[in-house]
Amino acid sequence: MVVLNRQHFARARPIPPKVRKPLGACLLDRGLITHNQLEKALHLQTRQNAPLGEILVGEGWVDRQDVLHALAEQSGLQIADLNLFPAESDACRLKPVDFWLQNNVVPWKHVGPILLIATSRPDHFDTVRAAFKNTDYTVIPVLAPAEHIDREIARVHSSHLAQAAEVRVPAEQSCRSWTLNARMRPVVGVITIAFLFAVFPASGLALLVTLATLSLILFMVLRVAGLIAFLTKPQNDHDIDDKHTSVGKRPCVSILVPLYKEREIANALIKRLHRLTYPKALLDVILVLEESDEVTRTALSSVDLPSWIRIVEVPALNGLTTKPRAMNYALDFCRGEILGVWDAEDAPQPDQLERVVSTFARMDEDVVCLQGVLDYYNPRTNWRSRCFTIEYSSWFRVILPGIARMGLVVPLGGTTFFFRRDKLVELGGWDAHNVTEDADLGVRLSRAGYRTEMVDTTTFEEANFRAWPWVKQRSRWLKGFMVTYLVHMRAPLRLLKDLSLKRFLGVQAFFLGTVGQFLLAPVLWLFWLTTLGQPGPLDQILSNNVIFGLICLFVAAEITNLVVGILAVAAKERRFLLPWVPTMPLYFPLGVLAAYKALRELVNNPFFWDKTQHGQAGEDVKLP
Repeated sequence: MVVLNRQHFARARPIPPKVRKPLGACLLDRGLITHNQLEKALHLQTRQNAPLGEILVGEGWVDRQDVLHALAEQSGLQIADLNLFPAESDACRLKPVDFWLQNNVVPWKHVGPILLIATSRPDHFDTVRAAFKNTDYTVIPVLAPAEHIDREIARVHSSHLAQAAEVRVPAEQSCRSWTLNARMRPVVGVITIAFLFAVFPASGLALLVTLATLSLILFMVLRVAGLIAFLTKPQNDHDIDDKHTSVGKRPCVSILVPLYKEREIANALIKRLHRLTYPKALLDVILVLEESDEVTRTALSSVDLPSWIRIVEVPALNGLTTKPRAMNYALDFCRGEILGVWDAEDAPQPDQLERVVSTFARMDEDVVCLQGVLDYYNPRTNWRSRCFTIEYSSWFRVILPGIARMGLVVPLGGTTFFFRRDKLVELGGWDAHNVTEDADLGVRLSRAGYRTEMVDTTTFEEANFRAWPWVKQRSRWLKGFMVTYLVHMRAPLRLLKDLSLKRFLGVQAFFLGTVGQFLLAPVLWLFWLTTLGQPGPLDQILSNNVIFGLICLFVAAEITNLVVGILAVAAKERRFLLPWVPTMPLYFPLGVLAAYKALRELVNNPFFWDKTQHGQAGEDVKLP
């Protein structure tokens, strides 16, 4: 309905609630739904925290335009065509952008003292009216689709929102304020060791051996502790069926799916999202695109998006196009009480959201994040994809659950983690400049006194099975680990105070152990010469007893990795990977190249996002 006469709006008054015809009756009278459909929708509304119209749309019985016209009939309000007549920019500045976002309204037109404000939920308009109580304006609601309102807010406030997306995290916990001198510190350390090695070979080698041994011990202790915690878990840990835990009315869940230059993945992504069994009226899936990304936009243009999937485009600003920046921008437009993240190639289990919602319902309030398991749907592609699957199974099915059970800091996995949205906003979202924003967020939520727990659900991804793309992906992760560690260790005593000693030591073990294992791996390889009875440079600086002790440590670490790998793939659907577990020592050497690539980028390109191309394994996959 397009009305050009603004005076008509100025004279319009809503129908009082007591005399309104129910929305369902309006749709029935228009012949848009049947009595049976209405009864089913009303029954669903007793279990879903969603308006009746959204349930009808989610079930596919009507479209949103039908509901909008029925809502206009019910309420006596006019419909504002925001496509033909956009919102007035000056009016949008009467209140901060946060006000319009929180209430999902936008000031459309003003006629003298009359301010027409577009809303999709007139039943929630009292808050808006109260906010203008002591102003010179009389506000009158008009109707518009929620996605049109979001679009108008973004159009008017795009620069402000884009700038805010880059600086949500407090400066003291962000890497955005880094100077070149700060980034050079670890590199200076490496150069110093190299100089010492060149001038005093024996002393330099001894120092390298010491550092390599310490990094090995740190990471081994973390893995052993996680393994023990995993093996000694209470027997009733999984006795509760998450899907059947009572949660009252189910909440709305928003899911962010960041996309960037995804030519191959669009059709498969939508197909996988359609498998979700969570009520569609409570689903708010947001495909997050960069404004300049014509590749993905073109790919999506040929896909018919369902009502519960929408697109949010992130404006270009300052040349920064990282995943965390894009998610920060989209965070303002989310509607769910719970917010999750999936990647472009993800294939979540169909009942994943039911499990997440019910797990949150039985958790304490300080548990603000749930991390699901990541697995791969293409482990049979080649040897590297098999090893990738074993590596992730070891981490997500054995070590990480053990770490969470011990109450240590859980470095999040980048996808399939779910937040109480209000707590994520409180924490400042993601560090827009950090290329492992997930691990950083895991540290920050722990510093704030919150906890992460595991949730018994799995998302399947595409294993990175090609050599150079594997190096690029791993170098981004390692660079992000370096960045995250250096940021939070700016003030070690403050970090210790925030985390407690146990969690502080866990942070040291994870970040120093992970990065050190790759940077100093060549030193550890020297032990193989001695183990095999061959002469090596270590013979000149270490006694036989020390060498024997180090060899025992090295072998113990490999046995630990072997045990963890076997446990991780012992389940029936992954048992075919067992013969490949002993080959894992051959899988990691490329990580050395990735580590030194990361170290170089830490200095000259710390915020560069070396993107992994998805859709290379073929999209017609069957989930395990």
